[in-house]
Amino acid sequence: MASKLWNEMRRKTLALALAAPLALVLSPLSSPLISPAAAENRLDEQELYNQLSLFGDVLEQVRRNYVDAPSDKELIEAALSGMMASLDPHSAYLPPKNFEDMQVETKGEFGGLGIEVTMENGLVKVIAPIDDTPASRAGMLPNDLISELDGKPVLGLTLSEAVELMRGEKGKPITLTVLREGEKEPLEVTIVRDTIKIRAVRSRVEGPDKNIAYIRLTTFNSQTTRNLKKAFNALPAEIGKNNLAGYIIDLRNNPGGLLREAISVSDTMLDRGEIVSTRGRNDDDSSRFAARRGDMARGLPIVVLINGGSASASEIVAGALQDHHRAVILGTQSFGKGSVQSIMPLGNDGALRMTTARYFTPSGRSIQAKGITPDIIAEQQIPDELKGRTGRREADLRGALDGKDIDGSSNGGAPEAEEERERRTPIAFIPPKPEDDKQLQDAIELLMGLQKSARREAVPNS
Repeated sequence: MASKLWNEMRRKTLALALAAPLALVLSPLSSPLISPAAAENRLDEQELYNQLSLFGDVLEQVRRNYVDAPSDKELIEAALSGMMASLDPHSAYLPPKNFEDMQVETKGEFGGLGIEVTMENGLVKVIAPIDDTPASRAGMLPNDLISELDGKPVLGLTLSEAVELMRGEKGKPITLTVLREGEKEPLEVTIVRDTIKIRAVRSRVEGPDKNIAYIRLTTFNSQTTRNLKKAFNALPAEIGKNNLAGYIIDLRNNPGGLLREAISVSDTMLDRGEIVSTRGRNDDDSSRFAARRGDMARGLPIVVLINGGSASASEIVAGALQDHHRAVILGTQSFGKGSVQSIMPLGNDGALRMTTARYFTPSGRSIQAKGITPDIIAEQQIPDELKGRTGRREADLRGALDGKDIDGSSNGGAPEAEEERERRTPIAFIPPKPEDDKQLQDAIELLMGLQKSARREAVPNS
């Protein structure tokens, strides 16, 4: 029955493909000329139908002759997953369950381990563990590669399938086999699943004089801007507006999230000007987003912390504040994900997550495969057991898009020597204790110096 349905569908598809050129042959008076572009389009369409016919032949052979009777649904989903994965590291087919999980994630609460992941060479790669989750407490690090889940090899699984295995009931343990650069043997890390409630924004008072507002953004979900505004209101009241030296916005190990949240977060610290622009394949796929009046930092100095775990939405914020000279960017080179993914719901309650555009900073820079270069490079102090390890960035991912600035020129510059690449890609590590966090202490020292300088300038000469 299925074979007859497929053959009938293929017959109708090929008939449609041949209908237009055949009509032109039979009606020369109505359409005497075919433009080269139209002829090329029809050849492309014919080639597409030929490839679809080939796909149908392969599908039918598998259905008829594979040693065990396969599931038609699983075969089609595997084909869809393979097609999307072949485009770039961030495009994917989301079956209904995975699409539902993704929608729950962006709201800030879900069940699992608490890590942002992607696929690299068939293994699950950790982009960043989420603060105060089972994964972060178990010591998972950015760039860890997960090769097995409860003894089951990851190789051969899609990213969606691997994520599904990592999710589960609260209190249920899972053992990850982790390949970590610098370790001679794979690590066995057992993590107990929990309900992951992401606190998108954390804030506190910092500095020896307790006059610096520290705000950490851990992700860009639907709660981020709302909670950031609360922090902007609460911290000056706690410190005292006249005593406040400035703000530290910590975007380290923030893997990104929703584009609209990156735009609204940037808008809280900008009075005017472009925040980000996106460019798709077609002219009508382009968009520009501008700031509205109202700087919640009230013009006070801002230092933004970034590292190799700062990706996507984090880089949009850092790039916008850097281009408008609204903040000093301090830390190490960011991850370099400069593409936009659109979610396209499907009729089966699943969806496509597909790269549809590149984004550009206000000055027209693309950070794709390059990242944001800090105004002040500040290396982190790495524990002895982690020294010698380097992180991976977008450019290291298989199938990553090339970086092109808004004028079409490459943003890559001259190829880097291996020593330079390693220096620019240190492991994305944040010490658990603020006093041991050199990058944070550098930011505090910078703001204290700016405050003292401003006070000296405010005192009139005698």
